[in-house]
Amino acid sequence: MSAPFRLARTLIRVSGPDATGFLGNLLTQSVERLDEVGVAYGALLTPQGKLVTDMLLWTGGDGIIIDVDRSRSADLLQRLSMYRLRAQVALEEVTGQFDVLWSANPFRGGQADPRFPDGALGWREICPLPAKWNGFENGAAPFDVHRIALGVPDLARDAAPEEVFALEALLEELHGVDLQKGCFVGQENVSRMKRRATTRKKFCPIVFEGAPPAYGSKILAAEAELGTVRSGIEGRAIALLRLDRALAATDGGVALTAEGKQVGLDPPPWLILPARDA
Repeated sequence: MSAPFRLARTLIRVSGPDATGFLGNLLTQSVERLDEVGVAYGALLTPQGKLVTDMLLWTGGDGIIIDVDRSRSADLLQRLSMYRLRAQVALEEVTGQFDVLWSANPFRGGQADPRFPDGALGWREICPLPAKWNGFENGAAPFDVHRIALGVPDLARDAAPEEVFALEALLEELHGVDLQKGCFVGQENVSRMKRRATTRKKFCPIVFEGAPPAYGSKILAAEAELGTVRSGIEGRAIALLRLDRALAATDGGVALTAEGKQVGLDPPPWLILPARDA
C-alpha cells in the first residue's frame, strides 16, 4: 500500500461543554452528526449568506477539529472568537499536532472525503504525530488534478472571501449545507435562494485544448461576458460564470471563448443546473 500525501492545512480544535451547540448555531452543517459520521463538510457564511470559508469537521476526542485552508484560518479564528461571547468553548490551533493526509485511493485509517461519500474525491485522515507513515510528499498538485477532473472548486483559491453565495459555491451538491437544520449564520438567504431557484451563477468545469487560460480570464459568448476562469490544469479548468446564460449560448450554437481560445462547458452529472436564460 502506497503512503498518502500530506496536505498543508490549518487545524483548529473547538472544545468545551458548549462546543457542539456553538458550532451548530454558526455553520451550515449539522455538527451533531459528527459522532455518527466522523467527518463532515461545511462552511461559515456571512449573515448575508456569502462564503467566508469552507472546512472539514472531524471528531477530535475531546472536541471538534476544524480542517481549513491556511489562507482562511486567521479570519475564521477571529470570527469564531467574536461569536463565542459567553459560550463555554475553547479555541486552539493544533496544526503542529497532526498530519493531514489524503490519497485518491483508500488507505488504513482514511475516511472518504464527505463531499463525495462514495470516495470519488479520495480519502482523508488527520493523523496525530508522530506519523504512522514515513516519507510523505506534498499532495497539493495531485489533489488539484483530482478535484479539477471531478469539477470540484477549491473555495479558498477559486473564490475570493465573501465573493460567492453558499449555493453558488456548490455547497448543496457537495453535501456542505444541511437545508433542514434549525439555524446557521446566513440561513435565511440560503433558504430563499433554494426556495426561489435563483442560483444562476455557479462553478462549472470547462474544457479546451492545451494549457488553461490564465486565472481570471474572461469567458465570452460573442461579446457578452459570462464569467471568469479559475484554477486549471491541462485541458480542463474550473470556471465561475452565469451558468444559465452559458448553457443558453451553447444551446444556441454560440461558441464560448477565453483569451481567444474556444472552451466548452463540461458540467458533471451531479451539478444542479439552472434553467436556461437568454
